[in-house]
Amino acid sequence: MMVCWPYFDPEFDNLPERIYGPPCRVCIDNDSMEECTVIKVDSVNKQGILLEVVQVLTNINLTILKSYISSDAGWFMDVFHVQDEHGDKIRDQNVINYILQAIGTVREIENTVKAMAYRNDVFNNSDQLSEHTAIEMKGTDRPGLFSEISAALADLHCNIVEAHAWSHNARLACVAYISDQSTDTPIDDPHRLATIEGHLTTVLRATTTPTQSESEIASPQEVKTAEFGEGTNMTDVERRLHQLMLSAGDFHRPEFEAMTPPPSSRSDGDEEGRKMVVSIENCHEKWYSIVSIECKDRPRLMFDIVCTLTDMQYVIFHASISSRDGRSLQEYFIRHVDGYALSSESEKEKVIKCLEAAIERRVCEGVRLELSAENRVGLLSDITRVLRENGLSVVRADVKTQGEKAVNAFYLKDILGNEVDTDVVESVKKEMDDVIDFEVKNDGGGSSSQQGGCLSSSPPQRSPGFFSLGDVLKSQIQRFSHNFIPTN
Repeated sequence: MMVCWPYFDPEFDNLPERIYGPPCRVCIDNDSMEECTVIKVDSVNKQGILLEVVQVLTNINLTILKSYISSDAGWFMDVFHVQDEHGDKIRDQNVINYILQAIGTVREIENTVKAMAYRNDVFNNSDQLSEHTAIEMKGTDRPGLFSEISAALADLHCNIVEAHAWSHNARLACVAYISDQSTDTPIDDPHRLATIEGHLTTVLRATTTPTQSESEIASPQEVKTAEFGEGTNMTDVERRLHQLMLSAGDFHRPEFEAMTPPPSSRSDGDEEGRKMVVSIENCHEKWYSIVSIECKDRPRLMFDIVCTLTDMQYVIFHASISSRDGRSLQEYFIRHVDGYALSSESEKEKVIKCLEAAIERRVCEGVRLELSAENRVGLLSDITRVLRENGLSVVRADVKTQGEKAVNAFYLKDILGNEVDTDVVESVKKEMDDVIDFEVKNDGGGSSSQQGGCLSSSPPQRSPGFFSLGDVLKSQIQRFSHNFIPTN
């Protein structure tokens, strides 16, 4: 008796790749440029892929000096000129392997193992954070609110393992990782979680008073637990903070700023007084909206902008990013996910305000206070209480636990939003007996808040030497129009 079985070609699974090529090609070139590494990515296009690639590069603190993006016809092609955090090329093979593994497909087992080992070294808190409960908070900010949140969690017998908070335009967003105070395990009891959420919501809602404007009251006060899976890293948290701030409406300026000069007359902290300018114009021939941004350059700027456009449901088809003399010029050719360009002035104005907020909210001016101490229950609550009692308000916080040590960084202003007096800082230092390291940095000059922007029908005036993808596209359209001969 003969039994016949169907034949399956062992190469059949690889047939799509043999026909269309691999789903993603990544090339890392250290030879073409003298001062930076060139990363080229070719991939099948999908919504959000640009953000995913930029997020990978941002995860390992690479600075994007220049980039060109094109994603028409279902294919994504991108070029990045990057440097590491020291301003050098990427020489570490572990870093290169990580980029290849994270963006593309690495088949060599040895390289994959090394890449994952590097990833675990960079994100050494990932496993720790995945073993704790995440709490998200957003709402209207007020002086001392972060201190009140810390105190409320301490009263609820919660240990804060890590926390990150942003404050901008009278809005607050915070992501905190907590554990049970006695067992240091995740809090998963639904009744206890509901109690924590209810208590923190009460703290946030205490901000809303009868004298506040309708736009301020419209800011939703929300607290909820969130599941961050294994491998959660800092850039994931930062994207979530962007989303929380966007949903909290931090692109609306508070009422007390209504008397300040109009956006077009504000400076973004540039030494030469140059302003941040955000403009949008439509390219009707190609059905794109062209977003042009010129502002002071800084790390993670491209991530913040791409993150906001993606979360607002816009698709980036082409982009050009360049940097020179401390200024960044970024152009994005976008459409809404429904395939249409921005159709109204009100929609353009909202996108401009949201991009301004995305650029501003990460950057803080004023005093940066870095503290480290032996970790203990209630430490963060005690530190923020001392700050509050001395008339200091936290406008940004990054709180981490490294082994047995707590490492905290705060950006501070006084309760009126003014610069902090050095005598007050010295007073605070004397009151913190158990703090091991106490360092004060004044970031007023190098990291001043970027404010302002303008709604314009034309792109900003560019500095000499800047490359504009929009100018190239428009010149091509004009040449095509001049060469067009009508037929009878």
